[in-house]
Amino acid sequence: MTKKQKKQLYRIIAAAALLAAGLLIGMGLPASSRTAASWRWAASTALYLAAYIAVGGSVLLKAASNIRRGHIFDENFLMAIATAGAICLGEYREGVAVMLFYQVGALFESVAVGRSRRSIADLMDIRPDHANIMVDGLWIEADPEEVPVGAEILVKPGERVPLDGTVSGGQSSLDVSSLTGEPKPRAVSAGSLVYSGCVNLDGAITVRVDKAYGQSTAARILDLVENAGAKKASMESFITRFARYYTPAVVACAACLAVLPPLLLPGAVFGDWVYRALTFLVISCPCALVISIPLSFFGGLGGASGRGVLVKGGNYLEALARAEIVVFDKTGTLTKGSFDVSEIAPIGLSEPELLELAALAECYSAHPIARSLREAHGKAPDTARVGEVRERAGFGVEAAIDGEAVYVGSKAFIEEKSGVAPGADMPDAAVHLARGNRYLGYIVVADQIKESAGAAIAGLKALGIKKTVMLTGDSGEAGGRVAARLGVDEVYAGLLPADKVDKVEGLMKEKSAKGKLVFVGDGVNDAPALARSDVGVAMGALGSEAAVEAADVVIMDDDPLRLVAAVKGAAGTVAIARQNTAFALGVKGLILLLGALGFAGMWAAVFADVGVAVLAVANAMRALR
Repeated sequence: MTKKQKKQLYRIIAAAALLAAGLLIGMGLPASSRTAASWRWAASTALYLAAYIAVGGSVLLKAASNIRRGHIFDENFLMAIATAGAICLGEYREGVAVMLFYQVGALFESVAVGRSRRSIADLMDIRPDHANIMVDGLWIEADPEEVPVGAEILVKPGERVPLDGTVSGGQSSLDVSSLTGEPKPRAVSAGSLVYSGCVNLDGAITVRVDKAYGQSTAARILDLVENAGAKKASMESFITRFARYYTPAVVACAACLAVLPPLLLPGAVFGDWVYRALTFLVISCPCALVISIPLSFFGGLGGASGRGVLVKGGNYLEALARAEIVVFDKTGTLTKGSFDVSEIAPIGLSEPELLELAALAECYSAHPIARSLREAHGKAPDTARVGEVRERAGFGVEAAIDGEAVYVGSKAFIEEKSGVAPGADMPDAAVHLARGNRYLGYIVVADQIKESAGAAIAGLKALGIKKTVMLTGDSGEAGGRVAARLGVDEVYAGLLPADKVDKVEGLMKEKSAKGKLVFVGDGVNDAPALARSDVGVAMGALGSEAAVEAADVVIMDDDPLRLVAAVKGAAGTVAIARQNTAFALGVKGLILLLGALGFAGMWAAVFADVGVAVLAVANAMRALR
C-alpha cells in the first residue's frame, strides 16, 4: 500500500471504531432517568459525528474544492449531499455507515488500480539505469542518453543492455522476454545485434553503439506505452460523456423526488421523500463505470504488452476486436525473408557441379538469392576461375567461367543470352542456368515460411475473421505456393508499395460498416499500407523503424501467432468492458427504481454504489490476464 492508502485505511479503522462505540452506547441497557438517556443520546451522537468527520472529511473537502472550481457534479458531491442530508434528518448511523462503506470501496478500487499499474510497470521495466563506457582506460557508469553513437560500452552479467548496438567482443545469452514475451534466452556473440531493454544473463560483452538513446528500442517502447493511454476507445469516451450529463440529471431527479411528491400526493411526508431522494443520490454514483471501463482497457493494454504486443491506444484495441479482414505482407511477415535452396534439377551434370557454377557466377553479387546459392555450395568460390561478370538487376548474371560464358537468371534472361528456351514445364520461380548455348537445368531458391504462420492463419479464422489476404511483390507462382500452404483465402502478387495501398483500399470496401481491416507488414515498403488500414500491425519491432512508426499495433518479435493472441485479447477486453457497463447500469437502474418507490434504503444504496464498483473493478482486472 502507498502512504496515502495507509492513511485512508487508518481513517476507516478509526471511524469504524467510533461507529461501533456509538452503537454500543446508543443500544445499551435502558437509561434509569431522562438525564441518563439524554447523556447517552448526546454521547452516541458525538461519536457518530466524529466517525463521520474522520471517514468523510476528505470527501467533503473534495466536494467543496470542486464546487469552487466549477466542477460540481461528481461522486464527491453526491456522497456529501446524501450522507450530510441523512445526518440532518437524524439518520446518523446510516449516514456514517454509507460514508464508511463508500471509503472502503474507494480503498479497494485504489489498491486494484495501483496493482494493475504496478503489474504493467513490472512488465515494461526496461528503462536502463546506466551504461558502462571507457574513459581514460577505465570503465565508468554514464547516463545512456549521453553515450554517443559509435562508442564502446560494457554490459556485465545481470545488467540491462542500455543501447541498441552490435556485439564487438565476448559472448553471452540475453533475456529478451521484456521485449518479445519470448522466455527462451537468445545467444549472442561478436557481430550479433543487441537491443536495449534485454538483460545480459551470462558473460560480459562489449557492444558498439549503433543508435542514440532516443532512437533505441527501449526508448521507443516506453514512448509507445506512455502515450497509449491518451488514445481512448469509443467506450471510454462514451463513459466520459455519459458521466458529464448523467450526474446533473440524477441530482435534478433527486431534487424532484424530494419536493414534488409532498406537494402533489395527499398524506406524503416531506422527511420520507427527502430520505428517498438522498438514497437515490447514493445509488446514482457513477464510480463503477467511470473507474472500471478505463481500467478494463488499461488492463488489456498491459496484458498485451506482457506478451510482446504493444497496442498504441485503447481505440486500436477496440478496433482489433472488430477485425473482419486481415491482410498480410508475405516476405518477412509470413515468411522468414531468408532464401534457401530447396530443389536442384541438373541436366547433363551433377547437382554439386550445377550448384558450383551458380555460386561462381554469383560470387560478387549482394542479392539475397546469390548469397543463398553461395551458402548452399558450402565453399568459398574460386574467383580465379571467374572472368568478366555482368549483372542485370532483376534478371540475371552473365559470367565468364573457365573461359566459357555462363548465364544464371530467369527463363527470359536465359533464352535471350543462350538462345535456348527452358521447357514450359520448368518452374518460373527458379534460377535457370546455361553454358554457351546449352541449357544446364535450374535451382529453386525459396523464401522459407515461418513455422507458426499456418497456425496463425488457422487461429484467426477460428476467431471469426472472414477473410485472410496476402499481398506480395514476388511472382504469382511464389506467392500462390505460399498462400496454398498456409490456407490464405486470396493472394495478389507482383505489387509495388503503391499497388498494396490500392489493394487495401479495395478490400476495405468489402468489410461491414462496423468491421475493421487489419494490415500486417514489416518493411519500409509496407508503411503506406500500414497507415491506410484501419489497424496497422508492424511485425517485428526489432526491424523497420518506418513500419513501427506507421503502425497502430507493434508485435515485438517476428511470430505471426502473436497476432492471434492480440485479437483474442482485444475481444476479451471489449467483452469485459461491456459486461461492466451492462452490470453497473442494470443494477443501478433497478435499485434506483426501488429507492424512488421506497423499497430500497441506504444499505441497498451502499451495495448499488460501492458493491457494484468493487465487483466491476475486480472484473476489469481480468483483462491483465
